[in-house]
Order: sequence, then structure tokens, then C-alpha cells
Amino acid sequence: MQTFFEYSPEVKQALIEHQPIVALESTLITHGLPDPLNCETAIAAENIVRENGAIPATIAIINGKIKIGLTTSDLEKLVNDPHVTKASVRDIPHILTKRSNAGTTVAATVFCADAAGLKIFATGGIGGVHRGDDQDISADLIELSKTPMAVICAGAKAILDLPKTLEFLETFSIPVIGYRTSSFPAFYTAETPYILNTHYDDIASLAAHLKIHWQLNLRSGLLIVNPIPMDAEIPTDVIEPAIKEALKNAIQKKIYGKEITPYLLSEVATVTKGKSIESNITLIKNNVRLGALLAKHIYTT
Repeated sequence: MQTFFEYSPEVKQALIEHQPIVALESTLITHGLPDPLNCETAIAAENIVRENGAIPATIAIINGKIKIGLTTSDLEKLVNDPHVTKASVRDIPHILTKRSNAGTTVAATVFCADAAGLKIFATGGIGGVHRGDDQDISADLIELSKTPMAVICAGAKAILDLPKTLEFLETFSIPVIGYRTSSFPAFYTAETPYILNTHYDDIASLAAHLKIHWQLNLRSGLLIVNPIPMDAEIPTDVIEPAIKEALKNAIQKKIYGKEITPYLLSEVATVTKGKSIESNITLIKNNVRLGALLAKHIYTT
């Protein structure tokens, strides 16, 4: 499998020296945020990881290779390629065959990071069960059910059906662990009515839980939910009407499949006059900071 992988010099050295590493996804660069915020946020996220004692490993597919850690040249190729695609797990062989470029979704990043021997992954929010269609289930959940990666996020994206997403997570034995929260956050908002069974207020306890999960060889991933900082929240009575309007527009325009999430997020950004984008960037930075602190604790204790 490693024939298909390439490692940046920084990540390669970190693996040799057993330094803490945090995996980061790349669809925020290719499909998640507008230019130039996409590059600015990706670079800022990597710097936050370094500032907090770990090595960032942004993952993408470049020229038909799975890159674990991006160089400046790799980042430029992602941004400047007008044909860059969005890769979930099932798309990876096709993209490698065509030797093309792609940003990796949460699911694809989890798969690639696990294959590269990484254990900690920080992102914005995961996919889940879509509203109005129980069969429209994100591949993120499927990959989490079978890959023992610790995924740090601000909950599932608010455009999703949160109760059904939580039911899926429970059915497939994916632990949902709150960090300094006892409820499941909804991406743009920190608190919801959905109470969590497990939560910790300190890094040491969270790290101990992860280590035991891995020592028991449990095969599922772990979802660590880290609420958006309160000063960046968008109140439910503001974001929910925006989401409903975006969903209605998507149905009218017959937008489905992997195109639905980028479309909905773009529509919500328009309705909120860019506030949702600002919140998205804030929660990403908050999550990668936690990812770095957690990785550092696990590697050094």
C-alpha cells in the first residue's frame, strides 16, 4: 500500500523520531472555504499545530499520490487546479489511476491517516445522516465505524439530522466524547438538547480514554466533540432558518450526493452574510489546537 503514499520531509522526520502528529483534511482547501480564506486557514491550522507541540500532516492526493503532509508546491497545485476533485474513500483508486489531484474528505482522510500510522485527526465537522433522507448517510460515519482514529470536531455539520446521526453513531459503537461539554455541539452552536454519556474536562483524562480504547483493540473510531468558542457562535434562531432555506433551494435545483454539502454551506454563508464562514474558521482552529495538545500528551506520557 505504501507505494501510493508520499510523505513531506517534516512528517517523515516526525515519524522516524516518534513525534506527535495531527492529521488534517484538505477539502476545506478545495471545496470548503472560498479563496483566499482556504489557503490562509490551512496554513494557520498547520501553524497552530506546531505552536502547540505537534507536527501537522495535511492529507491530499497530488499527481496520483496520497500525500501525508503538504509542501508549499502541493498546496499551490491544489488551489490552482481547476479540475481538482473531492475524494471520499471509494474515489481514491480512480484518482490514483488518473494521476490527478483531490482534496480528501473526512472519510478519506481517516482512511489515509490510519494507513500512514497516524492516530489523531482534527477537522471542522463530520458528515452524518442528511435531513429528510435516512438513506443519505455520509461515508464519514461508515469509515469511523471501522477505523480506530480519534477524530476531533465541533460535532456534525448543522445542516444534518443530528438525532439520526447520533443514533447511527450509537448503533455502530462509535464513542462520542465531549471535551468540556456534556451535550453534542451543532457546529455553529455550542450546546444542543442532545446529552452525552461521556465527557472530560482535561486532556489527561481524554488521552487515558483513547489509550484504553486502542489497547483493547476496539475497531471503531472515537469522535471527540469540541464546541465552537462562545464568541463565534451563531444562535439557533439565526442559523436554522438559513439552513432550511438552503435545503429548499437544493431540492428545487436537484442538487444531491457529494455536491449537497458544499452547496448548503455556501448558501448558509450567503444568508448569514459571511458569519458562518467566520465561525467555521474559528472552530477549525479551536479543534486543531486541541488535536495538537492531545497528540502531544499521548506521545509524551
